[in-house]
Amino acid sequence: MSGGTGAASFDNLWAISPLDGRYGGQLSGLGRFVSEGALIRYRAQVEVQWVLHLAVLPETQKYLELSPACAAVLRELATSKADDWQRLVKEIERTTNHDVKAVEYYLQERLKAAGATNKTLAFIHFACTSEDINNLAYALMLRDLREHRILPLLQEILQDLAAKAAEYAALPMLARTHGQTATPTTLGKELAVFGHRLQRQMIFLNALQIDGKINGAVGNYNAHVAAFPELDWPRVARSFVEERLGLSFNPLTTQIENHDSLVEFAGVLAHINTLLIGLSRDIWSYVSIGYFKQRVKAGEVGSSTMPHKVNPIDFENAEGNFGIANAIARHFADKLPISRWQRDLSDSTVLRAIGELVGHSELGWRSLLRGLGKIIAAPAAIERDLGEAWEVLAEPVQTVMRRHGVVDAYERLKAATRGKAVTRETLLAVIADCQELPAEVKKQLSAMTPTGYTGLAEKLARDFATSVTQ
Repeated sequence: MSGGTGAASFDNLWAISPLDGRYGGQLSGLGRFVSEGALIRYRAQVEVQWVLHLAVLPETQKYLELSPACAAVLRELATSKADDWQRLVKEIERTTNHDVKAVEYYLQERLKAAGATNKTLAFIHFACTSEDINNLAYALMLRDLREHRILPLLQEILQDLAAKAAEYAALPMLARTHGQTATPTTLGKELAVFGHRLQRQMIFLNALQIDGKINGAVGNYNAHVAAFPELDWPRVARSFVEERLGLSFNPLTTQIENHDSLVEFAGVLAHINTLLIGLSRDIWSYVSIGYFKQRVKAGEVGSSTMPHKVNPIDFENAEGNFGIANAIARHFADKLPISRWQRDLSDSTVLRAIGELVGHSELGWRSLLRGLGKIIAAPAAIERDLGEAWEVLAEPVQTVMRRHGVVDAYERLKAATRGKAVTRETLLAVIADCQELPAEVKKQLSAMTPTGYTGLAEKLARDFATSVTQ
């Protein structure tokens, strides 16, 4: 995964993945969260924090013998953002052929250099299985991705939709159900619907607990109890996961953390991506019928043969990337909750695809933002479309007739309008023929226009926009 420090360069030309190649520049910085180097850093943080945690327990601190110099090294590693030491871990891994053990040996070397005793060194990776470290490393990764990459981008989309909902709150628009003309709405209200849905899923994502565990080889604290039977190890583990790492504690697992919260996390991302596919397709369709114009960027080419074209490529790119991301999320849902007996390794390679899940999602979000930034409503085209759709007033006419006791109101309007070219005169004739309607009501109905029949759409759009900006 590219983006550890800067934008893409021509070095990306031969990358296998488009995330590192063609789109590397758009994902600048993502590698700090989801790359191999990032995973090593997260593993080291878990290992270090576990030693620091044990160092403050009365039962274990006297055996650990953590000196001030060694404690300083550990605290520095626990918060380090440096990228200059992960390659040393990879060099060790060439010998160990074990990624987590390589982190353990690297930490031992760092502490040896700080004068650590053998007793101190023995408490690195104490009573841990590799999965104790890995599950917590991935949990920290997800937490940081949510805070620093995912929610900020989604908030930008939400803010854009809120701004457009307010801007176009009062712009009448012909709605279409089943692709046919239907009761009018406003452009702002339709954008507000997608904004509201996104806002709801963002709340779910932000509130989602990210689980972690540190309970040994098969989840029973066997080695822990053998070494320190006097300790309440579930309490120690809970305090480590919740208080020191800021995650949610999973008290009951096999060797692996059950991955349920990770699958839920991916599921919310997939849900967000799916509703944004809907938004992308709708705006694409509005562009195609002229409801939106797109700002032209100097130098861009829309077609290699048709010079006039300005294609809605950002929305198409977003849709494609959301689809790839959701395919990965679906595999997470199918695979990660299942492990043979107490452990198999088939989840390990799947977890490494978190970068692809977030990477393709982020590309989709950024493409969508670019597209939203280019579109401008075309009021004349929108109002012209609606102004010719007098048939939409069949609904209010028959509904008002019902209020005044006309039992067959629906049937009268159906006979006059269904499958026919409907004009203002068509409706005026139905209104005039309805003897049950008071004269004042006939006057009000006769004055109605398609562009004025939008109900509370403007208010709904403005209320949503206000809820986002408050």
